[in-house]
Amino acid sequence: MKVLIVDDEPAIVDLIKINLELEGFETQYCHSGKEAVKYAQAVIPDLILLDIMLPDLNGFDVCKAIQDLNIPIIMLTAKNDIKDKLYGLELGADDYITKPFDSRELIARVKTILRRVDKYNIKDDTTIVVGPISINTPERIVHIDGVEAALTPKEFDLLLLFSENQRKVFSRENILELVWGYEFIGDSRTVDIHVQRLRRKLGVYNHFVKTIFGIGYKFEVVV
Repeated sequence: MKVLIVDDEPAIVDLIKINLELEGFETQYCHSGKEAVKYAQAVIPDLILLDIMLPDLNGFDVCKAIQDLNIPIIMLTAKNDIKDKLYGLELGADDYITKPFDSRELIARVKTILRRVDKYNIKDDTTIVVGPISINTPERIVHIDGVEAALTPKEFDLLLLFSENQRKVFSRENILELVWGYEFIGDSRTVDIHVQRLRRKLGVYNHFVKTIFGIGYKFEVVV
């Protein structure tokens, strides 16, 4: 698995690089946003660790530029501002971690995201069909009315969870545990943001994802 580290602080890059390589990951690094975009487009790494405060393009701009590549992204931020974190998630980031961070926590989050992606890559050649939605699990491709939908990795995981558990009500905490794969340290509004984005991409079928007020969400195909 190849991880791209994007940070303009050499000491941070070295620390992350050493810890990842000790765990068997292949790493590459960039110190600027423009360099990161070029590398991501050319190589398509398995995951990106992306600092928000970068020269030239900031982390948010990098997210926008590579949105269509569907690469899992963990944002690194020195700010503990929930608005910045939620904005990053809205742009397609899968997770965030605040500096200074414990290297063990960072490694755990990297492994969790990559394990979840890899789990679907090694499944048998199966396709889940729910109404107008077709989900190719090995290739992680979704078609809606025959048209491919550009979902981020987390949006795909969320839709897969819902489609495999129709009419089951999930609390936000359930979803964080099942989709993010660990006890998420942050605001449960993360789930709301991803659900909103998924609904937008479902288009006229956005009503399939139903809000259960005071609890969370459920998925039910109604055509």
